Amino acid sequence: MERDDVKFFLSRSRMAATAAVAACASLLMSAAPAQAATFKVTDNCDVPWISCSFGDLTLTYNSSAYLKSHPGETTGKARFYGNVSNYEGTSQYQGSTLSTYRYVFGDDGYEYPGGYSAPGKGQYVKNNAAAMWNCAPADNYRVYYNSSYAGASQYLRHWNGYEADCPKADLNSTLKNQNASQHFA
Repeated sequence: MERDDVKFFLSRSRMAATAAVAACASLLMSAAPAQAATFKVTDNCDVPWISCSFGDLTLTYNSSAYLKSHPGETTGKARFYGNVSNYEGTSQYQGSTLSTYRYVFGDDGYEYPGGYSAPGKGQYVKNNAAAMWNCAPADNYRVYYNSSYAGASQYLRHWNGYEADCPKADLNSTLKNQNASQHFA
């Protein structure tokens, strides 16, 4: 090749490379951004990718001792089945949408007169529970101080079916309002 032919070849190569970079950049800028959706749920079985069967552990906003000393009052509740590595919630992509489900206390859908709602309703579960009930017929549970089943923990046995009520326990002083996960025990 002669010198002019080489210059022409290099010039065309640079133009082609520049065009390719510009095309890639325009594709990246025109791509649809990922969407995000956040939902609040009072039961982890309401999360689409979690499969549940019967046997929930219920966490309550107020302690059993508080409720005994305040007859007629109720408390916010959240229900969980199985292992929950973080009471803050769970996230997963569904297509291009990141769906996040945050766990909160609810009031079981009961309509209280005068707009009153259960104490704790709408509060996040992580580090806000004071007591637990285990109505599972076969599953024992353990609640942990830290996420991912770490740190101090407290055990609650399953309901045997012959008792009038499910086993209940106030969380001990280490775990009361300092709870982050649960695991089958």
